[in-house]
Amino acid sequence: MGFVIARRLTALPGGRVYDLMVHDVIRHRGQVAVVLNRTPRTQAPGLYNLWLEDGGWVRLGAIVDERSTTVTRAVVGMTSDTKLRPGVRASWSGIFYRDPADAGLDALDVVVETPAGSAPAWLIHPSNGPSDRWAIHIHGLGSPRAGTLRGVLVAADVGLTSLVVSYRNDGEGPRVGSGRSTLGATETDDVRAAVRFALSHGARRVVLFGWSMGAAIALQLAVDEEFGDVIERLILDSPVLDWAATVAANCRRAGLPSWFGVFARPWLQNRLLARLVGIEVAVPPRSISGVARAEELAIPLVILHGLEDSSVPHAVARRLATLRPDLVQLETFASDHTMTWNSDPDRWQVVASKAAEIHQRRSRRY
Repeated sequence: MGFVIARRLTALPGGRVYDLMVHDVIRHRGQVAVVLNRTPRTQAPGLYNLWLEDGGWVRLGAIVDERSTTVTRAVVGMTSDTKLRPGVRASWSGIFYRDPADAGLDALDVVVETPAGSAPAWLIHPSNGPSDRWAIHIHGLGSPRAGTLRGVLVAADVGLTSLVVSYRNDGEGPRVGSGRSTLGATETDDVRAAVRFALSHGARRVVLFGWSMGAAIALQLAVDEEFGDVIERLILDSPVLDWAATVAANCRRAGLPSWFGVFARPWLQNRLLARLVGIEVAVPPRSISGVARAEELAIPLVILHGLEDSSVPHAVARRLATLRPDLVQLETFASDHTMTWNSDPDRWQVVASKAAEIHQRRSRRY
């Protein structure tokens, strides 16, 4: 059982699951709307994205009608090649923008040389030109870097240059070994290289935006002595702060007892067993646990977390906020994992913008 859980946790990025059906496409008050299966996800308030099985991309807004088995949502945008029609299968997502151009951002394709190889990244300057204050955006496990564009918009609005990174075995960065994740243990080295890239290209101060496992990576860099005078603030969405709690939550989500997660620990922490799982290094639990390293934190961080997060318990974020009330600001949303922006984009942007603006004001001292 432990072997199976460890394998699933570190699995290669897989294809999307198209578990929704487009029942109908209608007009509602002059606007296109789509009729979908009624599920906890499709009936959640906010802005979301629908990936169609044939490659289409549809952005959805408000619910305009609800029935016992269906939900009808307004369409607020779609790519030009999308063929939205009844009968097509679809996948629900919080990733709202396909690429920087889709988000209205001008991006340069750059390459960060990492210990694992060449990792593609997007370099995005604010509208008023390059800045020496940079934001580095780190996506989570199994998610593409496009998922971070929700935060890149905030960084651009407050005048930060953004670097949107990839890392080993994420489906976009270099592939190493079996292609499995080490839950941030080795991926951090690649993002460390991205911070160095920023510093060598004009950055003087850095804000890290981390999503899910990307937040765990950001926390490791925040306590790295190399960047003690460089990283000034963290903005973390649905952060993995304790892998043991995360594994337990995902066991529960899969219909297993939460305590089954303890069986996976030896398969991750012991180097010989880890190799059988398919990863080349053991995963040290303390080094990638934000809660365990709470006393090492020395910079402010804002956590945006969903109260309905079924993957990463928000109670762990509350624990960190209790341990370090001097540094941690916790903002909760009525949302699932990494869906905080989607559930309330306006509030998310206000919180994140305020954090980034504080960064700018403090940086002027240097």
